[in-house]
Amino acid sequence: MSSVLTLRLAGPLQAWGVSARFTRRTTETAPTKSGVIGLLAAAQGLAREADLSALAVLRFAVRVDQPGRRIRDFQTAHHLDTGDSMPLSERFYLADAVFVAAVQGEPGLIADLFEAVRAPAYLPYLGRRSCPPSPPVEPAVQHDALLDQALAGEPWRAAEWYQHKRRDEATVSLSVLSEPGGDVPVGATGADSWRDQPLSFDPRHRRHALRTVVTSTVTVANPCARTPPPTRPRPTVPAHDPTGPLEGV
Repeated sequence: MSSVLTLRLAGPLQAWGVSARFTRRTTETAPTKSGVIGLLAAAQGLAREADLSALAVLRFAVRVDQPGRRIRDFQTAHHLDTGDSMPLSERFYLADAVFVAAVQGEPGLIADLFEAVRAPAYLPYLGRRSCPPSPPVEPAVQHDALLDQALAGEPWRAAEWYQHKRRDEATVSLSVLSEPGGDVPVGATGADSWRDQPLSFDPRHRRHALRTVVTSTVTVANPCARTPPPTRPRPTVPAHDPTGPLEGV
C-alpha cells in the first residue's frame, strides 16, 4: 500500500510554467509536477544536478480550490554593472489562487518528504522564486490511501472571503488534475498531455518529458455556507361562513 502527502499551495502570486522560454514567461492554470517535485527536492536539500528518479516516479495530482486570476507583468531592467538595457520581458502570474497538491508513493519516502517540508533545507516557492507561499504549506500524510481518496477527503482550502462569496452553495465541485493509475499512454482519449515530467533540473541540460493528465471533480462542503432560514408555517385561514349569522333569522 502507499501513502499520500498533501500540501496547501497559496500565496499572493504563483507561476507554474511548462513552456516558458526567453522573454515570455507564461503560467499554467494549476501547479505542475515539475514545480512541486522541485519544491520537494529543495526541501530535502538536493542539488540541481542530483538524481531525481526517486521523486519523479511519485504519482501526482492537484486540486483547484481557488482558481485565482491571471495577471501580466511587463518588465524593464538595466544591467547592474554595465547599465545596459536588458531585453524587455513579459511574466504571467496567478493571483490569489489556492491549490492542494498531492504525491503518492512508498510510505517511507512519503514520511521523509513530510519531515523535509516541515524543516526545509531551502525555502519553498510557488513555481518561481519571487512567489513565496503566504500561509504555511501545511503538509499532511494519509496512510494506506490513494490520490483521489486523499484529495476528496481534504477540507476546502480556499480563503475565507472566497468561501463567503459562494455562501449560497452548501457544497462546491472542485477540479482535480491527476495522473491516472495504471499504464495509461500519453495522448489517451479524454486525457491531456503536459510536458512537466521532470527528468533533470541541471541548468546545463534541464529536461522534461510528457505526462498524461486527466481531469475529474470532487465535491466538498462549504464551511461558510449560509444556513437557510427556518420555514415558517403558512397561516391557516379560519373557517368563515358569512351565512352563519343569518341562521334562525
